[in-house]
Amino acid sequence: MKEPVLVVMAAGMGSRYGGLKQIDPVDQEGHIIMDFSIYDAVRAGFKKVIFIIKKENEQDFRDAIGDRLSDKVEIVYVHQDLNNIPEGFKVPEGRVKPWGTGHAVLSCLNEIGGPFVVINADDYYGTHAFKMAYDFLIHAEEESVQAQYMMVGYRLENTLTDNGYVSRGVCETDENGYLADINERTHIEKRDGGAAYTEDDGKTWTALPVDAPVSMNMWGFTGGFMKELEARFPVFLEKNIPVNPLKCEYFLPFVVDELLKEKKATVKVLTTQDKWYGVTYKEDKPVVVAAIQSLKDQGLYPQGLWD
Repeated sequence: MKEPVLVVMAAGMGSRYGGLKQIDPVDQEGHIIMDFSIYDAVRAGFKKVIFIIKKENEQDFRDAIGDRLSDKVEIVYVHQDLNNIPEGFKVPEGRVKPWGTGHAVLSCLNEIGGPFVVINADDYYGTHAFKMAYDFLIHAEEESVQAQYMMVGYRLENTLTDNGYVSRGVCETDENGYLADINERTHIEKRDGGAAYTEDDGKTWTALPVDAPVSMNMWGFTGGFMKELEARFPVFLEKNIPVNPLKCEYFLPFVVDELLKEKKATVKVLTTQDKWYGVTYKEDKPVVVAAIQSLKDQGLYPQGLWD
């Protein structure tokens, strides 16, 4: 059985937050959110981490976290590059936005040969999530007729911010806890004591149940997923570049959804009661700092983490 690998998507520069938010310390010791994710992952059993970054950020990244972890876990850097698209396509004029999470993971094509978990760099997922993911993938069969994938599901209300809107994959599950449907809602806000999303810049709002399971982009895949990701990207570009050249994005949930509809995969939704923490906006940071300290006070993490 191949060991699961952890893939960290860290190429997004934090457009709404302003600055390299992945590298902003969240405790007095100078740790960043990612330190806690990697700590939890190593504790769960992961031995290799792949960081997806922008080439120009590599040195900053090594200084901020990579070098400090290099004796704790094997680290590999891959670069997400806007120009890295299939033959026959060219980057639309004026496009600066990367091609999305699916494209980010495609950057790891040469580094992934077995099961892997994908996370965002700047989200705090909680200790349970990594353990559940590792334990699931260590037992997932690579060659099963339907691929065996997983995602960690959070209660929507545990993932909202008081400071603006968020983007979440809202999930529906069947009676056995498998993913039935996922819809990427790119503008969800706290509203009227609950939550709602808009698709027309706030003209109309649709309510969402606060206990709906949502994806925070923590997915677990067997190695075969990379082939699917690669094969579907040109199809996506062909369809979407003419319609939305500057902003269309190849999202992981979009590919997962296609595979579900084609009955090529099942996705077990592993639910966690842990609260998700992240810095979407500058104003979120004090909340995260307080939460991290509270987790240390409860004994979930040592004060010095890697000491």
